[in-house]
Amino acid sequence: MAHGIVDVARAAGVSTATVSRALRGLPNVTAATRERVRRAADELGYVPSPSAASLASGRTRTIGLITPWVAHWFFANVIEGAERALRVEDFDALLYTFEVSREVRRHRLDPDVLRRRVDGVLVVGLPLEAEEVAALDQLGYPLVFVGAGAPGHVTVGLDDERTARRAVAHLADLGHTVIAHLSGEPDDTLPWSPAVRRAEGWRAELAARGLPSAGLEVHGHFDVRGGRASMHGLLDRRPDVTAVFAASDEMAMGALLALRDRGLRVPEDVSVVGVDGHDMGEHLGLTTMAQNAQEQGVTAASMLLEMITGAPVPEEVVFPTSLVDRGSTARPRDQIVTSRNPSGGCAPAM
Repeated sequence: MAHGIVDVARAAGVSTATVSRALRGLPNVTAATRERVRRAADELGYVPSPSAASLASGRTRTIGLITPWVAHWFFANVIEGAERALRVEDFDALLYTFEVSREVRRHRLDPDVLRRRVDGVLVVGLPLEAEEVAALDQLGYPLVFVGAGAPGHVTVGLDDERTARRAVAHLADLGHTVIAHLSGEPDDTLPWSPAVRRAEGWRAELAARGLPSAGLEVHGHFDVRGGRASMHGLLDRRPDVTAVFAASDEMAMGALLALRDRGLRVPEDVSVVGVDGHDMGEHLGLTTMAQNAQEQGVTAASMLLEMITGAPVPEEVVFPTSLVDRGSTARPRDQIVTSRNPSGGCAPAM
């Protein structure tokens, strides 16, 4: 089996960008790291693909980068990582945004805007319908997905179901029995969507522990505003909730705001855990399932460049997540609070 740059990076314990720099003799790589990379490449029989400067004529030296948002933490970090890897190879990114809004239905992707303008396509966190994926395939360009990857396509991302189960297990192990979930968009139903997989993981872990899930999922639209509004609605219906797993840190931050609005304390009254590792999470004391979004962007872009030159890449690269406990989760109170109406007391520091 032919090995690619991702295999070398794994064997050497470095990023794909470092492998590229080391094998091309570029600066900012220590002698020890360069030697470790070269040794791993030799052992795997890896032959580096030509750099962008020596690619065949007729290339645009541009990658089409499709994403729903650029301001949200995950998307911004993936894009930054991808652009960093592309710059190393003297490639540019042509950015197309397809905003996912709760008020307006997303425009369908028109692949013709990419034709003859790019050498490959990177889709970041945008769950495309099967017809849209087929239309991209028909362009004939190398295609890599980050996050929401359609079956049979090269994908970089998380094991979303396992990540969710670990977050819920953390809450259940603390003793929580009524654990709610803040999910994404209500019309996001594609089976390969991270939001769908995280919701499935939440339900699966609750079911494995004999805990209920009915009536405990609300849609937070993957932003702070949506998380805040959905948390208010959830508490109106289910005042018995003692813990919340949010599918993103931004929704978790919205939940913290809603709890503060009601004079509830975190984690004394309600525990909250998110997914991402958002920079603001440390300031807010938010427990999270952290991921390396920038490195996902670097890896995806590096793989796409490999594909452009005809080099083999794995169909799926799964990045790990780790539980970072910053204090927003704790054991539930001994007595069940029957009313969630504010009655004074300290609000969580924001």
